[in-house]
Amino acid sequence: MSNSTIAQVGVIGGGQMGSGIAEVCARAGLEVVVVEVDATAAESAEGRVRSSLERAASRGKISAGEVTEILARVAFTSDFDALADRDLVVEAASEDEQIKLELFRRVGALLKKDDAVLASNTSSIPIVKLGAVSGRAEKVMGVHFFNPAPVMQLVELIPSLTTAPETLDRMRGFVGEALGKEPIEATDRAGFVVNSLLVPYLLSAIRMYEAGYASAADIDKGMVLGCGHPMGPLALADLIGLDTIRAIGVSMYEEFKEPLYSPPPLLDRMVDAGLLGKKAGHGFYAY
Repeated sequence: MSNSTIAQVGVIGGGQMGSGIAEVCARAGLEVVVVEVDATAAESAEGRVRSSLERAASRGKISAGEVTEILARVAFTSDFDALADRDLVVEAASEDEQIKLELFRRVGALLKKDDAVLASNTSSIPIVKLGAVSGRAEKVMGVHFFNPAPVMQLVELIPSLTTAPETLDRMRGFVGEALGKEPIEATDRAGFVVNSLLVPYLLSAIRMYEAGYASAADIDKGMVLGCGHPMGPLALADLIGLDTIRAIGVSMYEEFKEPLYSPPPLLDRMVDAGLLGKKAGHGFYAY
């Protein structure tokens, strides 16, 4: 089955990741609908996509005319029924297992097309669980984009034990051909490839800061200038979102029981205090 059979895409959640995925699909010429929890959230999602496209235009990446054309291909709504006719629905809601399970139950029952694919942008929640509640497990898999989705070329493809081979083939073609991204494949284990390596590193940097080894700025400078990383671990944690980092760590610890995946107490306290990083205006740094 070729990626050409995917013309209509639905995105659940219009936050940082969902709006980015919607933009990527619309820029590829696809018709997109973004579903949010209410009209205010839908309006915010539209603002995120518009701002991102206008930034791209200001840098000469696309023309002002293309901004208008791309936006015309995206609808923003709080009406869940708008997903019913989609060829592909990508769930990009909060990294909360119960929220995602309920969404997969609801959307699985809603989709009209027998071959419609239901994908999750989860970083860590087992795909097989999402498939089991959807009523269409063979058409469910992980399609994990990276932030910011319009810029980052990597997409992780994660089939579960119950994903049909043709579903994986279809998503491989869709990501590589229709979207022009670079797919890699991972097994359905919490963290997949990138976060299995990245999150223990970020948690280790938080532990180092918590223990008073060095300042946040010096820890980050050490990794940027000493290891050639484009961004230090604490600044990167702020960018990703400390609540997201904690959720991934909890999910990975529950699966593997390895201490390196367990969120340190400082991270728990910061999340509880609402110090979530860049999106909240304060994390390890003030924004």
